[in-house]
Amino acid sequence: MQPSQSNTNHASAPGGRRPWVVGVSGASGTPYAAAVLRGLLRAGEAVDLVVSRASRLTLLDETGSAFRDAHWREDLRSWLSRGADGDPGRFAEDLPGLDDVRFWPAGDLAAGPSSGSYPVKGMLIVPASTACVAGVALGLSKDLLQRAASVTLKERRRLVVAVRETPLNGQTLRHLVELDEAGAVVLPASPAFYAGATDIQDLVDFVAGRVLDAAEVPHRLYRRWKGQLGGAGGDHGAGTGPRRAS
Repeated sequence: MQPSQSNTNHASAPGGRRPWVVGVSGASGTPYAAAVLRGLLRAGEAVDLVVSRASRLTLLDETGSAFRDAHWREDLRSWLSRGADGDPGRFAEDLPGLDDVRFWPAGDLAAGPSSGSYPVKGMLIVPASTACVAGVALGLSKDLLQRAASVTLKERRRLVVAVRETPLNGQTLRHLVELDEAGAVVLPASPAFYAGATDIQDLVDFVAGRVLDAAEVPHRLYRRWKGQLGGAGGDHGAGTGPRRAS
């Protein structure tokens, strides 16, 4: 498959650009991916985006938004503007620019992230389905998402796998152990409640914040634990500011 027109010459782009590869698999949890992407862009990070074919169906089902190769920038902006509560414009006013986002079709096995010589900081798979986990653990590389993850591991770069499934069977647990032993950070999409969540976006932002923590990317998506009980009663949504809907 030929690279999309928007990606022409990306692999040979001059300068010191070192993006995070963000892979979105077909698991439920597309709001997690949106929150991570917004967090990376707010932190000034470059992003190379890979959206699997299965994840497009999940995105359409969970948000009503399509994701099309030929219109990926328009569709991405619409997706990132939407809150986890379904509000289509919750983040529209302060959505970061998309100038440093590059999109690679999942079937493009000649894409930049398919090679270890392509400079990236690491890869975040959010959310990660059990099928994606199995493919990466077994080194199948059946699409660009799995191939980029395999490259990340072989190059000893940071790989964060935000698995989103419950319950987990023994086979998946073994695959997760294999990923851990290979150097990946296995990060279940498990929201916590000590941060004072008041709505669904707070729970989504907590998981997204933990993904960014694992990547050592600064953010203010949730209130951190300060060693004091009862802190969840105030200071809700630390750092989220005017983007939060009342």
